[in-house]
Amino acid sequence: MTVVADVLSIDDALAQFDPVMGLEVHVELNTLSKMFCGCPTEFGVPPNTQTCPVCLGLPGALPVVNARAVESAIKIGLALNCEIAEWCRFARKNYFYPDMPKNFQTSQYDEPIAFNGWTEVVVDGETYRIEIERAHMEEDTGKSTHVGGATGRIHGASHSLVDYNRAGIPLIEIVTKTIEVPPAKAAAVARAYVSMLRDLLLALDVSDVRMDQGSLRCDANVSLKPSGSSQLGTRTETKNVNSFRSVERAITYEITRQAAVLVAGGKILQETRHWHEDTGVTTSGREKSDADDYRYFPEPDLVPVAPAREWVEEIRATLPEAPPVKRLRLQTEWGFTDLEMRDVVNGGVQTLIEQTVALGVAPAAAKKWWLGELARAANEAGKDVDALGVGPAEIAEVQRLVEAGALNDKLAREVFDGLVKSEGTVTEIIAARGLALVSDDSALQEAIDRAIAANPDVVEKVNSGKPAAAGALIGAVMKDMRGQADAAKVRELLNATLGI
Repeated sequence: MTVVADVLSIDDALAQFDPVMGLEVHVELNTLSKMFCGCPTEFGVPPNTQTCPVCLGLPGALPVVNARAVESAIKIGLALNCEIAEWCRFARKNYFYPDMPKNFQTSQYDEPIAFNGWTEVVVDGETYRIEIERAHMEEDTGKSTHVGGATGRIHGASHSLVDYNRAGIPLIEIVTKTIEVPPAKAAAVARAYVSMLRDLLLALDVSDVRMDQGSLRCDANVSLKPSGSSQLGTRTETKNVNSFRSVERAITYEITRQAAVLVAGGKILQETRHWHEDTGVTTSGREKSDADDYRYFPEPDLVPVAPAREWVEEIRATLPEAPPVKRLRLQTEWGFTDLEMRDVVNGGVQTLIEQTVALGVAPAAAKKWWLGELARAANEAGKDVDALGVGPAEIAEVQRLVEAGALNDKLAREVFDGLVKSEGTVTEIIAARGLALVSDDSALQEAIDRAIAANPDVVEKVNSGKPAAAGALIGAVMKDMRGQADAAKVRELLNATLGI
């Protein structure tokens, strides 16, 4: 059972305290093999079938650095305007936990491959600069599954299972410097930053950034200081937040929880915390370790990494356009106003619209569906819009049917409802729900005749020189046909019948 702490309202919390954030985003790379061995990296295969002596940490097994992972790390660093180290090395981060078979994680400590960078995000039309501390290479850990408890966590579980397939997957950790923005914008800026990173990493083609599969995860550090003060408070670190919506919610919750503790005269414990998606709260994990606790020392089995400057510049030449430049280009190409583009960016659907437009859908239509029907469905489901199970291909298919006159907007919304509920393909949902538009002129004419017979007063108005009154007859026909009629076709037949 999740224990809910006392909280202040967000307005009361922000009236007394300024939030300070630091975000650590972990990115699993899309290399074919692991960071230090030749094991494959396919997701979803049976547990412990993608392991070897190296990633299991068996005695005598020696690691070798994955060159493609180094190239991806340099790409990420350059895209974030970082300096790329001329010489860096790996270290051993020592800790005991079942998901680390070696009892240490091979990572980078004081000598990361990329450092001192920056990027920008846009929230409500305002641009915020995010300073990047570092982007360093490491390996992912295995996955522990706790069985028998009510929460899926180790507390209360009867036993645990460990899958080492993920142990050794190449990982880049992107760490921001301290983020201080207008207090009311803090959580939204954090969400926008993670969303921007996802789009950037997709464009770089270094990761599939599937948050639902853990290939993009965010650790959110939050602390509070009295409004106007320069003295930083004690931070907490909420681990492995795996959706844009959850990043915003987790930070908002921590602000309200910490504020309640401080107002009551308590102290914030420096600790890691778990985010609970179902209840929208964080709970205590373990007391946060400092760097000294991990007893870092240089990895003796790996040579330093020294990327040649010529190679770095070759990689730089392959980078896609920067996010701000791309955003302005797309706005011009799509013909969106500043307000429309702001809504697109704030809604986290820029890439989805771009992919939909690439399939032949008009930008306005793509925006209508992603920011309208699907954003509403995502909000009701408590999910990010890209986690609904509806993709650009389905949007394009439905829009083609609308343009062909086989569906209208009302019926299209029902198709999307079926897609969100996993009722099948677009074609299957239309057939199962009986959503196709009636195109038989005789059936439409019969409905028109019934509407005319039932509304003689409206017919009289039309015949007396008030053609606009025919709208009521069209509405009656559409109701008769349960919305499954082409309104333009109905108008054409009705006008012919009434001689207008």
